[in-house]
Amino acid sequence: MSRKYFGTDGIRGRANSFITPELAMKIGMATGLAFQRGEHRHRVVIGKDTRLSGYMIEYALVAGFTAVGVDVMLLGPMPTPAVAMLTNSLRCDIGVMISASHNSYDDNGIKLFGPDGFKLSDETERSIEALIDTDLAASLAGSRDLGRARRIDDVRARYIEFAKRTLPRQMRFDGLRVVVDCANGAAYKVAPEALWELGADVIPIGVEPDGFNINKDVGSTAPDALSQKVRELRADIGIALDGDADRVVIVDEKGHVVDGDQLMAVVASAWQDDGRLTQPGIVATVMSNLGLERYLGGLGLMLERTAVGDRYVLERMRAQGYNVGGEQSGHIILSDFATTGDGLVAALQVLAVLKKADKPVSEVCHRFDPLPQILKNVRTRGGKVLDDPKVVTAIDGARKQLGDSGRLVIRPSGTEPVIRVMAEGDDRKRVESAVDDVIEAISTAA
Repeated sequence: MSRKYFGTDGIRGRANSFITPELAMKIGMATGLAFQRGEHRHRVVIGKDTRLSGYMIEYALVAGFTAVGVDVMLLGPMPTPAVAMLTNSLRCDIGVMISASHNSYDDNGIKLFGPDGFKLSDETERSIEALIDTDLAASLAGSRDLGRARRIDDVRARYIEFAKRTLPRQMRFDGLRVVVDCANGAAYKVAPEALWELGADVIPIGVEPDGFNINKDVGSTAPDALSQKVRELRADIGIALDGDADRVVIVDEKGHVVDGDQLMAVVASAWQDDGRLTQPGIVATVMSNLGLERYLGGLGLMLERTAVGDRYVLERMRAQGYNVGGEQSGHIILSDFATTGDGLVAALQVLAVLKKADKPVSEVCHRFDPLPQILKNVRTRGGKVLDDPKVVTAIDGARKQLGDSGRLVIRPSGTEPVIRVMAEGDDRKRVESAVDDVIEAISTAA
């Protein structure tokens, strides 16, 4: 059943167009009511990234939560994983992150966490959706029971200490020159500080947010600036986070980008050697490269695949007991430490492997040669175009082209009005042909 507000990663859309103050206030009211359990004073913690619209949405949420009797703690700009961690650490009933992740400044979003710090289930999201569209006037708190709001000042230091404690006690990064790109986003203070406190020589970029420049030509979705800076300064490694710092990509000393698939391979191999894997394998999505699957198979490890979205990766991890998972895009979930993807923590784990190996990043982080993989997007009016007979025929033909040595993945985006078409295989020409045939059919039908 399609949903009106929630996508694959919370609620996301154009700020002040889709996500208006009225909608944000209703989300606050509905979420506050959905999580009222018992007679205690209920509390919500709210963090945000650096988008201009964050102020508007933040205060609209405060109005909604306090109107139904929920106390609010405001964190200011903080990474999504920090909000998830603090929800549990501060014994809150709800956690909220105001962010559209890697999108441009004119979008924004609202991500919700339960009291355990995990993202909400589909069932809980549906119950909140149902409340948003009802008249909540009868559920408002009485004048004496309204919630209070206050800002929390020490959260940055708390999160930095949390991140540092994910490393062995004596682990230091002295002698490493690290360029860190914070995408002018939520981690623009905490990431450079954490790396500096661990001894690294830190060169930060993307740390001058102005409300409009989040993810603009910087960050994990635009790593060219980082690659150039790493080469220019002859740094040992570059680390690129996205706008809310729940994903990471690495740049090696030659300026080459290392994606999430390679990073999962690095962590899985290291943790297997240390006996730290809780299951003989990891969890990733259907978008992860077939080269990763083959590499893990050579280590005797499985690759469990899920639908796209870090929430689905985490659900499989929790259900089957895996402690490493993630996405090719750089969402790396290490459930020994965190309840969601954490770009900084993942980067620290890679740095630990690098320090132990005493080899350059280009050697440590190149674990396999990825198979040719082509991903293209086509704008549509909706996912029903995939039922068009000509599209179905094109998809069947593309799968036959690829045969047993390749894969075809077609899915409507959960955050944009596009259909994503991805194919991979040993033969690049066949892969390109398969994708182009499907794209053409969808474009004609749309």
